[in-house]
Amino acid sequence: MSLFVLGINHQTAPVSLRERVAFSGDTVTAALDALRALAPVREVALLSTCNRTELYAVADDDGRALADWLATHPDDVGDLHAYLYRHRDADAVRHLFRVATGLDSLVLGEPQILGQVKDAWATARAAGTLGSQLDRLFQQAFSTAKRARTDTRIGANPVSVASAAVRLAQESFARLEDSTVLLVGAGETIELAARHLVQAKAKRLLIANRTLAHAQDLATRHGGVALPLSELERHLGEADIVLSATASREPVLHRAQVAAALATRKHRPMLLLDLAVPRDIAADVASLKDVFLYTVDDLERAIEDNRRSRREAATEAEAIVELQVARFVETLAASTRTAPIKRLRDHGEAAREEVLAKARQQLGAGQDPAEVLNFLAHTLTNRLLHAPTVALREAALTGNPELARAADKLFPAVGPGIGNQESGIETADSSDDR
Repeated sequence: MSLFVLGINHQTAPVSLRERVAFSGDTVTAALDALRALAPVREVALLSTCNRTELYAVADDDGRALADWLATHPDDVGDLHAYLYRHRDADAVRHLFRVATGLDSLVLGEPQILGQVKDAWATARAAGTLGSQLDRLFQQAFSTAKRARTDTRIGANPVSVASAAVRLAQESFARLEDSTVLLVGAGETIELAARHLVQAKAKRLLIANRTLAHAQDLATRHGGVALPLSELERHLGEADIVLSATASREPVLHRAQVAAALATRKHRPMLLLDLAVPRDIAADVASLKDVFLYTVDDLERAIEDNRRSRREAATEAEAIVELQVARFVETLAASTRTAPIKRLRDHGEAAREEVLAKARQQLGAGQDPAEVLNFLAHTLTNRLLHAPTVALREAALTGNPELARAADKLFPAVGPGIGNQESGIETADSSDDR
């Protein structure tokens, strides 16, 4: 079995492709069930954010089954293979540690990704698709991320995609103090955006969401006005800036709606920031005059200053990741090497319990204790020595000296008074109680 990571992210695929393999809510659990049903897959977890969709798995094949599955779910994405990255074993460990630490994020060191990785782990555990190996991997990833953020400044002055979007609005559009901002959605990204907009003293906040109670809760905490999503079109013309981040599989804003809003605004410009994957705002909206539409992929230049300021901290964090990768791989290898020892001890324990139970039954039936002790010693010896005796005899017949040399190290010559080693083997081999 090998450990695999397969996926696409903001570095390898455009948002138009990433949105076609995005998972959220109940679709994640359904996807995990389908993945676990694949014959080669032993353990699996799914991480899906606005910037990445990744499969973490322990599997028996070369990862092809996972890649083919991702290329056809939830849509048939025929060209996905060309955009996929694949990491195996130590490289897979390194990738997850870098993701959890924020070193692989669009916004270097952004803090939200660690929470998203923890959610992916919790969802897989609840779905029953997380085994001991992946569980250990994710736990070590959390520890590595915590250490990197404690020992370096990778998380100093945290910047999120939401804050980068607000900064873009401040630097490239009208003054926020004079602007009405419409927030669409009520999740973590919108929550963060609302905080930054309040700090920037935005003139007015409108918050539209499919579940009105969630919008009301957010509006109460940040001094905004809550709207049901059904009234989005009615109030769209009031917004100078629209920032959208929902979990919808289909666009919530279309060209006709935005065109109507522009008409009511007498074509005063609108800034639209679409932070959702799949996208919330139809791509053809960008062709409208007086509209400035940005997606998550357009935030790159807005966060370049953040990336420059964190490069030194990122180098330090990378060193921590490498150290933790080496330790994890070493621990994993050690557990593999000690597996035969555990199996041997388990075999011995099982044989002892079985023979001891029979001996107790004989004593309870009134048999002579000396005969019972002889039965116990003789039977237990045979149970323990039968398998190695057969293996050594087969090795001798086939001319394999390796097992014999190993046996010489494991079972040195028996001293006088204990008995002849060869006769012990013969006794074990001649017994019918196996």
